Amino acid sequence: MLPSNPNKGKEFNAAALRTIYLAGGCFWGVEAFMARVPGVAKTVVGYANGSTENPTYDDVKYRGTGHAETVEVRYDPQQVSLEALLERFFSVIDPLSVNKQGEDEGVQYRTGVYYTNGEDRAVAEKVFAAEEGKRGGPLAVELLPLVRFDRAEEYHQEYLEKNPNGYCHIHFGA
Repeated sequence: MLPSNPNKGKEFNAAALRTIYLAGGCFWGVEAFMARVPGVAKTVVGYANGSTENPTYDDVKYRGTGHAETVEVRYDPQQVSLEALLERFFSVIDPLSVNKQGEDEGVQYRTGVYYTNGEDRAVAEKVFAAEEGKRGGPLAVELLPLVRFDRAEEYHQEYLEKNPNGYCHIHFGA
């Protein structure tokens, strides 16, 4: 069962929001988890950094487009820092696993942090270095600029809200 979302119904200053893109296996769980981080204004699931425009789920899963299931996270940096968001992200993924999270396997389930500006890359590099120190070696998490992001089909948006018993590799606890 999903915990309540402290951001639901909260108003945010749209002009102040920042955006980061996180791939952590199946996007249903990553979206539900990140949506519940205080200071996150909006999440959108989609497909990042693949070889085609406007792919469908079937394209990504069966046609080798190279996209990663990714969550666009819009957040208020006055309420939550990018560093804190990334630390939370690392708490729910296996950063050493290649193309696999939970029961999901395939290139579309790889892990990654995709940024749109160099300032975010510098923050991410700091978090990655700390995580590598904890893990004792290099991570299997991509750190790349966002090339493109295509919104996934509507039935994937807030999937676990619509399907509370749906599959999720992330354990939300009681």
